[in-house]
Amino acid sequence: MTDLLAIGTRKGLWLARSDDDRRTWTVDGPHLLAQEVAAVSVDTRGGSPRLLAGIQYGHWGPTVMWSDDLGATWQETEHGAIRFPEETGVALARVWQLRPDTAERPGVVWAGCEPQSLWRSDDGGCTFSLVTGLWEHPHRPTWAPGGGGGAIHTVLPDPDSSRVVVAMSTGGVYASDDGEKGWEPRSRGISASFSPDPLPEYGQCVHKVAVDAGDGQRMYAQNHGGVFRTDDGGVSWTSIAEGLPADFGFPIVSSPRTPGTAWVVPLVADMQRVPPDGRLRVHRTTDAGETWTEVGSGLPDGSWTSVLRDAFCADEGDPTGLYVGTRDGCVYASADEGETFTLVAEHLPDVLTVRAARLP
Repeated sequence: MTDLLAIGTRKGLWLARSDDDRRTWTVDGPHLLAQEVAAVSVDTRGGSPRLLAGIQYGHWGPTVMWSDDLGATWQETEHGAIRFPEETGVALARVWQLRPDTAERPGVVWAGCEPQSLWRSDDGGCTFSLVTGLWEHPHRPTWAPGGGGGAIHTVLPDPDSSRVVVAMSTGGVYASDDGEKGWEPRSRGISASFSPDPLPEYGQCVHKVAVDAGDGQRMYAQNHGGVFRTDDGGVSWTSIAEGLPADFGFPIVSSPRTPGTAWVVPLVADMQRVPPDGRLRVHRTTDAGETWTEVGSGLPDGSWTSVLRDAFCADEGDPTGLYVGTRDGCVYASADEGETFTLVAEHLPDVLTVRAARLP
């Protein structure tokens, strides 16, 4: 068994591999040198892995590229895998999220993009179609760009149905039972301190959403100020931030195997955006946010960096592995659910995204 980390940065993609222990890593790269890699995924549903990368050419704009030989060669669709219909008068600005669907839908890949839009591929990520039901939603004209841009940054397909949940900055959480039509806001209870209504129906600057391992209706959200949980698929949310040193942050990660377990990386809110007291740490809950425990031995003190929304992920190992990438170019790995971390790589460009996969 080989564990693979795909590390997307401001100036290219690096790949790290570990055989068996997830503590010792070899790193190769850069791949796609000088391209911003804001989204990456490792699709293992077809047996041999496919790397998908949402890149930003400095002069030619954004697109999706893929590799079926672990980065040795790359391909891209002529004229771009994601192109807005001409009648929209809109151009793609960035690919924020690439999310393969379940094994039962092996060709389906979802892309969340800027401007706020959702796209579906049925050919493994070679070409994408705009999900018009969300694009034509009456709320869309009032979705404002967050500090980093107007992004659908979270796409969560339900493994047991056709339901899809998305989250965006700013706009909040939306869900559709078929992934195409009937999109409904699912953010009630998440705060929006910048809004005249502090608890609006939609419009929150949700930073990331993760689904609990035991119940698809239970989700966790890291908000722009606040950490929240829903037990009813987003119909209502409640705060679970008590016990954290700060309620601001970007990522939230849930365990893929243990119900009630999730992790956050607190940052001082909100303009400072650094770890409290300069101590980069992960905080873990094992009771769905009722309590939190600081973990992360091996993460640095005297650290004034931050972790972006997709630069934190978990693998499907037992115990669960965690991976953290920082804006000062470091990547850390834990093979014990966050208790201890070891350094995978340092001196990389600004880390934007980290994704883990287990390869046979």
